[in-house]
Amino acid sequence: MGRWPARLAALLLSALLTLSAAQPSASTGVGGPGGCPSMARPPVPGARILSMTVLGHRVGVPALGRRHMITGLPAFCEVTVLLTHGQAGDRVRTRLWLPLTSWNGRFQAVGGGGFTASGSERALARAIHRGYAAGSTDAGVRTARSGRPSWALHRDRTLNEALLDNFAYRSVHELSVIGKQLMAGFYGRPPAYSYWNGCSTGGRQGLMEAQRYPTDFDGILAAAPAINWDRLSVAQFWPQVAMNESHVYPTTCEFDAFNRAAVTACGDAGAISRPEQCGFDPNTLVGRVVVCHGRRVRISRAAADVVRKIWDGPHSRSGTRLWYGLPRGAPFNPLAATAKPLFGSRHGAPFPVTDNWIRYFVQRQPGFDTSSIDRTGFERLFQRSRARYNTVIGTDDPDLSAFRAAGGKMITWHGLADPIVLPQGTTDYRRRVEARTGTEATDAFFRVFLAPGVGHCSGGRGPVPTDPLAALVGWVEHGHAPDTLPAVTTDSRGRNIVTNLCRYPQITQITHARNAAPGDTGCH
Repeated sequence: MGRWPARLAALLLSALLTLSAAQPSASTGVGGPGGCPSMARPPVPGARILSMTVLGHRVGVPALGRRHMITGLPAFCEVTVLLTHGQAGDRVRTRLWLPLTSWNGRFQAVGGGGFTASGSERALARAIHRGYAAGSTDAGVRTARSGRPSWALHRDRTLNEALLDNFAYRSVHELSVIGKQLMAGFYGRPPAYSYWNGCSTGGRQGLMEAQRYPTDFDGILAAAPAINWDRLSVAQFWPQVAMNESHVYPTTCEFDAFNRAAVTACGDAGAISRPEQCGFDPNTLVGRVVVCHGRRVRISRAAADVVRKIWDGPHSRSGTRLWYGLPRGAPFNPLAATAKPLFGSRHGAPFPVTDNWIRYFVQRQPGFDTSSIDRTGFERLFQRSRARYNTVIGTDDPDLSAFRAAGGKMITWHGLADPIVLPQGTTDYRRRVEARTGTEATDAFFRVFLAPGVGHCSGGRGPVPTDPLAALVGWVEHGHAPDTLPAVTTDSRGRNIVTNLCRYPQITQITHARNAAPGDTGCH
């Protein structure tokens, strides 16, 4: 019995030496005992490590003004890097969450939404929970709680071009460079594979990487990408113009009646698989009575005309299509939102992102009255936005030849009932890539999946992809190019129904009668 303490000590020492050789040590501060190990200065000029802290098992995230705890996480080292660009005066914060154990050898960078460039703590937590080292950047454009992009303008109302460049393309590239280098120092080897994962603004950021920095990521998951930003961000204001022109502002209840009627006429199992082929005429509802919050409302011809204009989308005075309209089957809110004050008449309530894009970027007047925009003014703003910003943030370059040559793979999925980022922009982009590269060659590295009845990034009445990142990993690492994406929705009884999303241009046929069986994709 006297020999056991010495033997036990030897076993513990051996285990500790093995553990320290296999993974980074744990600590409470930069280079401190038992914490994150010291790291070399990041390779990007103007970058320095601001803090290094061990966290784990539970982290707090903002939720409705409170801190909600995410639990069950592995211990990880949070590294914050501060980056500036010479005289620009910017302060970009890049965050890396590096698991102390069970790293899968992969890097996953996550994207933002709206005017926010950074991914959420929830997205970072999901990544490290699955073994990834994760990263995100705020691009130096920390948006106020109001959502206004006050960072866009200097005090003299000139454009802050450095911050726009950060937001549009530069900061994600720097995240990739910094992340890979710090991981190499932290783990003793760089990540074997690097992935981008984002939706909306995050989807746009991913596509920008494929276009400008094609070797940054091996795989890009770009969902509901807010590409064509210079046109989309003005086109989203079109429903407000349509209402302002007619001086008619339907309630949400009235809009919902038109939406339900379109889905009934053109949908299957509560979702429309081909909204571009839906010819439902809103005039068929004229005279019908709907009950809105206990009040009977008769659908007017003026309201039907507003709906028709919103579905048709914006056209110039000469009749040329400027951009796409809201797809039939998509909710009218938030682009066609209205509000009724306690005293006064109902009026339009513009979507904040498009409202602020016009105020801060196109007009460069934060106090500009967007309610005064008519059709002529809209067309002028649309053309001005395109001329000024397409080359910076349009993210619509169809030349992906360098990304293809680098062996990159990209999956985009988009809800066909997306009421914010119109899905027609995604299919338009895919067609333009095909026209340049060829259909088969494009399918070899870039595939698009459309989700009937699904809203913006999630939600709606249709099937939402369950794990598109896993499909991307299988494609990148094992050559399994996906023809379908597993997805799930619920039926009227609340039961989960598994189905498949079909690879564009095939159409997903939705049925709630049964679960999709292997080999029976339901694609047409």
